[in-house]
Amino acid sequence: MFDFDNTYVDLPDRFRTRLDPTPVSAPKLIKLNYNLARQLGLDPDLLSTADSISILAGNRVPEGADPIAMAYAGHQFGSFVPQLGDGRAILLGEILGTDDKRYDIQLKGSGRTPYSRGGDGRAALGPVLREYIICEAMAALRIPTTRALAAVSTGDWVYRETVFPGAILTRVAKGLVRVGTFQYFAARGDKVGIRTLADYTIARHYPHAGRAKNSYRALLNAVIEAQANLMARWMLVGFIHGVMNTDNMSVAGETIDYGPCAFMDTFHPATVYSSIDHAGRYAYANQPHAAHWNLVQFAQCLLPIIAEDETSAIAQAQDAIDAYPELYQTAWLKGVRAKLGLVQEHEADRQLAEGLFAVMTNNKLDFTNTFRRLCDLTVTSGGADRLAPGEDASRESKDWLAKWRQRLGEESTGYDDRISTMQSANPAYIPRNHRVEEALKAAESGDLQPLEKFTHVLSRPFEAQPAFADFAAPPRPEQVVQATFCGT
Repeated sequence: MFDFDNTYVDLPDRFRTRLDPTPVSAPKLIKLNYNLARQLGLDPDLLSTADSISILAGNRVPEGADPIAMAYAGHQFGSFVPQLGDGRAILLGEILGTDDKRYDIQLKGSGRTPYSRGGDGRAALGPVLREYIICEAMAALRIPTTRALAAVSTGDWVYRETVFPGAILTRVAKGLVRVGTFQYFAARGDKVGIRTLADYTIARHYPHAGRAKNSYRALLNAVIEAQANLMARWMLVGFIHGVMNTDNMSVAGETIDYGPCAFMDTFHPATVYSSIDHAGRYAYANQPHAAHWNLVQFAQCLLPIIAEDETSAIAQAQDAIDAYPELYQTAWLKGVRAKLGLVQEHEADRQLAEGLFAVMTNNKLDFTNTFRRLCDLTVTSGGADRLAPGEDASRESKDWLAKWRQRLGEESTGYDDRISTMQSANPAYIPRNHRVEEALKAAESGDLQPLEKFTHVLSRPFEAQPAFADFAAPPRPEQVVQATFCGT
């Protein structure tokens, strides 16, 4: 079934620990990603068989797999932990997809490892399905992300603050090396380990860096640019990761480790959902800054290999890091122009966009629906002075809409092209928190229909789906989700 072609396992022993997943009692397939399976060159029907389900549950190691738990460290809410690692995940191996790209196949929730730090190595059904829903929604939104191939219930119970049914997620990633992986070797003064990991990362993700005069400086540049683009994409859809620790930042530029993540309903830059982010370190508006901070930690790891002379290494790393703010702002402004229906670049566009966010904050408007409504307001007359249906339009809203229409009048783009651009940049459907919770509660009770319906809607986020218009509605006051949880 899986045609493994493993490379990370060939790195020195200190990079990982070989071990098999821990078997479970009664594995049952809950959700299979047919489209992703085909993209990976896998047969979905074969994946649905009892023999394959035993693999997805960790009860059987398939031929060609070489299971490992990866070692890494990380800053967790600013505090450095020198050894973390895969505490509840095991990498079965790597396969080549139909696009000839390499993908990691990992079982998350597959039992204890040497890095579990006292944990049970298991995952509850709710967090597994939350990751499935949100990472697949992110993929449909065209945001780089790890993917979910399958979710399997284990037949066992997981003990947290109460008892939950257990599950395992089959996670697919372009790579699972993190900033924290580099920190693991840097903390030990292991220059050879840093160089080995850097060479591996260049070969797998950034081969163009290998052709540069200074390949390690080029690697730093590439990771910084990838993260700047990723942060812009998060911000443009109102996504809040919740735990942007360095061990949760992939050097491949993918969104990874979906825990207490959420999408904003009512816009406010200080929005926090994560129940463990008491100080708002990873609030919505802080995410680009948090990524910048994480990248500084990455740059520090590379100093010994960027240049033999420490002064030169620091200067080159600082130069690379200093480029991040402009890279982020450029990516964000390009994206927000598309959301506003703008093609030509005007110096005042940033001020126009920031004005809209101020209006949204002051009037407590829904993030997603406000931008989607702009698609209609380019031509409609009724209610054209309102950014939300039924809104008691403020003078602030009217003034902003007048400025926006004036700016649109300076564009040469035709109506059809403008609407197409705006609709492709402004999703109608996101995994709203209350809908996620509804799907999870139903699944925990044995009803998978809400999950199937929800994931179907989210697979086409930019399309108008009149039959599912209720999925675009913000929560009623009693439906608002105030906090989300890691599930570890």
